[in-house]
Amino acid sequence: MNHDALMIRVALFIFLLQEALPATQPNVLMIVVDDMNDWVGCLGGHPDVQTPNIDRLATRGMLFANAHCAAPVCNASRVATLTGKRPGSTGIYDNSVKWHQAIPNLTTIPQHFKANGYHVVGGGKVFHHMPDFNRRYDWHHYFDQVFDGHYQDRLHRGLDVSNFRFPAGFPLNGIPSVKAQTKPPKNPKEFDWGALNKKEAETGDGQLVEWATDYLKQNHDRPFFLAAGIFRPHLPFYAPQKYFDLYHQDSIHLPQIKDNDLDDLPATGLKLAGQRREDFKLVMKTGKYRELLQAYLASISFADAMVGRLLDALDENGHTEDTLIVLWSDHGWHLGEKQHLHKFTLWERSTRIPFVVVAPGTTRPRSVCEQPVGMLDLFPTLNELCGLPKIDELSGQSLSALLKDPTHPWDRPALTSHGPGNHAVRSKRYRYIRYADGGEELYDHMNDPNEWTNLAMRSEYSEIKTELARWLPESDVPPKKRKKN
Repeated sequence: MNHDALMIRVALFIFLLQEALPATQPNVLMIVVDDMNDWVGCLGGHPDVQTPNIDRLATRGMLFANAHCAAPVCNASRVATLTGKRPGSTGIYDNSVKWHQAIPNLTTIPQHFKANGYHVVGGGKVFHHMPDFNRRYDWHHYFDQVFDGHYQDRLHRGLDVSNFRFPAGFPLNGIPSVKAQTKPPKNPKEFDWGALNKKEAETGDGQLVEWATDYLKQNHDRPFFLAAGIFRPHLPFYAPQKYFDLYHQDSIHLPQIKDNDLDDLPATGLKLAGQRREDFKLVMKTGKYRELLQAYLASISFADAMVGRLLDALDENGHTEDTLIVLWSDHGWHLGEKQHLHKFTLWERSTRIPFVVVAPGTTRPRSVCEQPVGMLDLFPTLNELCGLPKIDELSGQSLSALLKDPTHPWDRPALTSHGPGNHAVRSKRYRYIRYADGGEELYDHMNDPNEWTNLAMRSEYSEIKTELARWLPESDVPPKKRKKN
């Protein structure tokens, strides 16, 4: 056998051996932020916002610029994303039901990775209702290791867990006796904002990130899945003073708000917009609007700094090339648009979220995808990228084709649901909303990015509505009932 023939055989043998061996599975760092809308630098959502760390994460892989939540409610969104099942198939539509009690046999992303050889750790707000960490079986069913979950509710307020209390002078926003208002906010203890006289390490998010970075410094004998749930920028909008100093109230750009924006809405749309209208009126009446905007922006920048610490730890400990990073928010947040201050709507401000995926060997740096995608697509995407077994009957589909080529043909819109029968379908250009009572809204984002003009009743758009309506669910299961303890 001559030399060339031998070399060919050797090369063929090596190729076949490589094909036979399983590919090395990547680590996964999943970062979840809370109530962060599209006011992120790389999304261009607000001209003043400073998010250098989320922006640099986007330069490492793919930014999905038209990504939308599965539901505009914390619990429903996180359950849908982490199970891959839309709310209409699980019955989890709001924050009242503890999902792990109502649907205990439904496989979650952490469980699936744990069952397939990953060391799964998590902390902070990953699920809305975290399992009972006082009962070891509950959390061990989902994670191998957790950040001390005994203080989850305390951490939710962003405060020092060692001596839980509201900051001196509560409320920091200076609105006197919030509870005593004629129409007080639904959650008066959360309805606060202001600069904390605390260091980052004294806050809940700071402590979570410290725990997570310590984990990243350790040696690992198998691939890990680390879920880090950052509470900011959720209400109350608390952050250390230096993040407030990034924004000067007098120069903050105000959201574009149209006075008669509600005039063309159907009844259910008006009802949803009215859920937190009194909160918005209270802010305006007390002259706190710019202060509120500053606090929300400061909270975003604080969350961004926590993201930066996680990325730095990943880089410093040699995991950059073997770790898949995904960042997502559970939903967006209104700040006066449609006279609304909160989430709980099917409009763009409530559904559009930051969503970034960095997949070594798959994504290319500085990629941007304009196709509409939803968080229901996360579970099947992670399964494919990490070589895990498929889960039957997931509601979404893998985004791997888009991760490789953002211009890949894609005709599937993003679906957001808010209660049985209420759904929004977001295509590349249009948003179509149909409510359970038959009310409709249609917005052309090419010409109306603020969703000021409802086109649903115009006959020339009937074909567009028909095309988008075919993506609506045929039916939804009834809501799960909250179990009494």
